[in-house]
Amino acid sequence: MVNVNGEFVSGEKSLNADNRAFLLGDGVFETLKVVNRKILFFEDHYFRLMSAMRIVRMEIPMSFTMEVIENEILQTVTRNNLQSARVRFTVFRNAGGRYLPHVNDISYVLSAEAQPTDYSISQESYEVDLFKDSYISRQLLSTVKTTNRLINITAAIFASENDLQNCFLLNDAKNVAEAINGNIFMRTGNSVVTPPISDGCVNGVMRKHVLKLIKDGNRYEIAEAPISPFDLQKADEIFITNVISGIQPVSKYRKKHYENSLGMELQAALNAEINIVNSAADFREH
Repeated sequence: MVNVNGEFVSGEKSLNADNRAFLLGDGVFETLKVVNRKILFFEDHYFRLMSAMRIVRMEIPMSFTMEVIENEILQTVTRNNLQSARVRFTVFRNAGGRYLPHVNDISYVLSAEAQPTDYSISQESYEVDLFKDSYISRQLLSTVKTTNRLINITAAIFASENDLQNCFLLNDAKNVAEAINGNIFMRTGNSVVTPPISDGCVNGVMRKHVLKLIKDGNRYEIAEAPISPFDLQKADEIFITNVISGIQPVSKYRKKHYENSLGMELQAALNAEINIVNSAADFREH
């Protein structure tokens, strides 16, 4: 079941032909992980969604409080008979107009699918390369999760055609901005670098959390700085972060093979936090 403006309908009834997200990419979205009906990092997701709506000049309803949205998400998970889930919350401007919309008020669609509770790291090879056919612009809209993801889609097709597991996307300065489905971190010795938001990467919720985990550990010097393709060849470790997968270590880029020590530590820390969530849920049930 799909939640459309608070009403549960079958998936095939959730899209009209005049939907602006479909016609023009006039929408923003959040992808959230729910564990035992507890939304991970919900406050960060909520404020990023509000920020995205403001940036694209959507009218935010007075009813869009944290409590209301949290309830809608959890109702969607419950109606789909799930405990742990991947939830997508898509907000789009209501129909009317062409490039200039007739209105700025919005509608939303919520969908949920089963998702493992814990984060895990596959031991299989994870090879990446650069995607050079299109570039991300270093500007504010690039940091927003909009429903126009054509660069990511064509990069994913390129990766599939070349037996790669992912690609790094370049910005218009030819620096590495992000991966197809997440932010990137690069460790060289005791130094960890991730591209700054000003380089055009999505302002990732997991990116923010991983930065905090590394800083709190006090073992690594961490910087938000541009990463060139040449820098990748000198790194000891590279990993990709997003809320659904957690940490995904890169095992190979061209001829370079990488370690995954910090990535494993961070994944363990994330799972420890999930175990705390599970324990709290068990306590409430009893």
